[in-house]
Amino acid sequence: MTEPRAPIAVALDLPDLASATEVAAQVNDSVAFLKVGLETYLRDGAAGVGAIRQAAGPNVELFLDLKLHDIPNTVAGAARSVAALNPSLLTVHASGGPAMIEAAVNALPGTSITAVTILTSLTAADLAAIGIEGDPLSAVVRLAKLAVDAGATALVCSPLEVAAVRSAVGPDVRLVIPGIRPAGGDLGDQQRVATPEQALADGADLLVIGRPITAAPDPGAAARAIAATISGV
Repeated sequence: MTEPRAPIAVALDLPDLASATEVAAQVNDSVAFLKVGLETYLRDGAAGVGAIRQAAGPNVELFLDLKLHDIPNTVAGAARSVAALNPSLLTVHASGGPAMIEAAVNALPGTSITAVTILTSLTAADLAAIGIEGDPLSAVVRLAKLAVDAGATALVCSPLEVAAVRSAVGPDVRLVIPGIRPAGGDLGDQQRVATPEQALADGADLLVIGRPITAAPDPGAAARAIAATISGV
């Protein structure tokens, strides 16, 4: 009997396609998703995404993290342009507004449009500097409700907001949580973080983990070790 895959999306933010495909092949026995972001997509394009999917095999889903943010017509066109890649998740910025989110939902009905609330690299001071009033939690919950009302079926928020967002949007919206660091791990450029165990206990559905896996000497072993720590959560 095949063991269930851990609710982890490995962030393949790596310097070249060869590295990304190598990691994809190494982690494909233990994680549910591979996340392809702007760095990889802009450098390697659809062909690169295809190579990553081939390396990962058929049982790992694609999380296409492009964080689309433009006028509704442009976002709809961008969403249609990646339809052939068949992503399970595609990100847009919730701050683009309800019409933009709805345009993405309508353009790509087979994909879970995933709204990014507030980037985990931003602090309260950063938000104030760009004109977003209130603490990060209030802003995240406000944007989460807006996005779900516009048709988003998944949300991205930091681990510190996941419990409040879950309470605000209910049980049927998938919560995708970056800023995950195993206990004692380097924070990097993330400001609002938690351990995998804590994030899942608070209501997370999918954990985005990058450098703790991709920068490890053996990414496959690192992914399996993290998966083992959350198997009973």
